[in-house]
Parts: sequence; C-alpha cells; structure tokens
Amino acid sequence: MTKMERRNFLKSVAVAGTSATVLSACATGANDAAGQELTAGCIVHSVYFWLKEGLAKEEEQDFLNFFEALKKVPGIHSFHVGKPAATTAREVVDNSFQYSLIVTFKNLQDINTYEKHPDHLAASEKYSKYWTKVAVRDMELI
Repeated sequence: MTKMERRNFLKSVAVAGTSATVLSACATGANDAAGQELTAGCIVHSVYFWLKEGLAKEEEQDFLNFFEALKKVPGIHSFHVGKPAATTAREVVDNSFQYSLIVTFKNLQDINTYEKHPDHLAASEKYSKYWTKVAVRDMELI
C-alpha cells in the first residue's frame, strides 16, 4: 500500500470510527430513554458538506433550511447536524468541511426509501447551489 493509499484509508476509517463513536455516545443518552437504541443492521448515513466560499450569512442560513427539509423524509430513525469539532489536529483528521449530517436508519430498506424520496431529491436540488463538494459515508452496524 502506498503512502497516499494508506492516508486515504486512514481518513476513511477515522470518519467511520468518529461517526460510530459519536452515535454510540449519543445512543446511551436521551435516545435510550426514548427507546431508540442502535443495533446491528442499523444504517449510519454520514454526509459532509463543503460550502462555496464567500456565501453571505443569509445564504448560509438558507442552506440550513436544507436540513429542516430532510428531517421530514420518512424512515429516519435519528437525525443530527453538526460542524467540525475543535479536536486535536492530526494527519488522519479532516475537518475541512463546514457542516455534517448523521442520519440513522433501522435497515437498508429505510435508507433506500429516504435516498429516492421526492422530498429528499427536491431538497438536494434546491440547496445544492450552496455547496462545492459533498462526501457520503454509509455503514451498517455490526
């Protein structure tokens, strides 16, 4: 494995590991009380957004409406929006994105419904004018 391949692999592992750690920590809090425990077979859908440079505050605020629109799509188990954390800088950490979204689903059928749902597609089309790059990482819990 070349140094670049190793670096890309480590970044992917770090993103997946961070998402799983955050979700497991959150699942032991308020989600447990609501009976929303994540189990094997659940799908974790992590999405990272890089916004266009020079957006006005109003445009960035409008972009946040994207998440409100997505929350209404059926099949979502949990829905979390965040920004890069001020964690220790390390070679394997990529905090270059502006916003991230972690959505969990109980199974593959639910995420497949979500991805193809007209409200998801319409919101993506409407708000895509604000980003330059989107990265998606999906994983199934084991």
